[in-house]
Amino acid sequence: MAKSKTIILIHGNFVNNLSWKEWKRYEQKGYTVYTPANPGHDGIPAQLREKVHSQLTQTGFVEVVNNIASLIDTLPEKPLIIGHSMAGMAALKLTQLGRAIAAVSIDGAPPKNVFPPFSTIKIVLPAFGFFSSSAYFMGSREWYNKAFFNTLPDKEKEKAFEDFAVPESYKVSRQLVLDSFANIDFQQPHVPLLFIGGGKDSIFPDTLTKTIAGKYKNTASRVDVKIYENKSHFICGEPGWEKVADDIITWYENQ
Repeated sequence: MAKSKTIILIHGNFVNNLSWKEWKRYEQKGYTVYTPANPGHDGIPAQLREKVHSQLTQTGFVEVVNNIASLIDTLPEKPLIIGHSMAGMAALKLTQLGRAIAAVSIDGAPPKNVFPPFSTIKIVLPAFGFFSSSAYFMGSREWYNKAFFNTLPDKEKEKAFEDFAVPESYKVSRQLVLDSFANIDFQQPHVPLLFIGGGKDSIFPDTLTKTIAGKYKNTASRVDVKIYENKSHFICGEPGWEKVADDIITWYENQ
């Protein structure tokens, strides 16, 4: 496989692109690294919690994918796409659309045509807003501590919330489960895919990661899975994230 030297890192729901700040270390290896904010998510998290971005509630999964596709259109080569959580699914969709040279789904959300376990439904149900009068979802500290930061000491949980927590559009979650755009064709040939899961992920358990990966049926296309037993949904930011980042680039360079 011809190696692209371009990487796009896509952030998931409930955080923004500042969650990828340290992952710019790929530039030290000669890569050009893009960490775009999804529409309605650019800014400082604390300020976004004070005043919600004007475009937030207009943003759905379709807009997230199209935003990255538009960025790719400006690049000289197809990138390695790395997506976390909801954006793990975005990476799969962009792969299906032929926009990636390889892709990585980290603690990725399931496509519409893969049913999640009850534990996932229970913890993310508030993010759909079906029973809320609010125009958007803003998780409490308790919700983040349970869903994202469950492996961190209490003081680090507080700092992680301050540094990364942002309001989220209900439209993103709703499109993931209701819009046919969020289906994946598992029979289609594809570029190499790596699925990463956390053994202590409270939102998308590692069993779900393995299930999604196992749906891909084209025997000529590469699918790999790597599970980090002690990692949470905050795998890209909790202690030891460097090994995850390094393992990804090793996997990619060894294709």
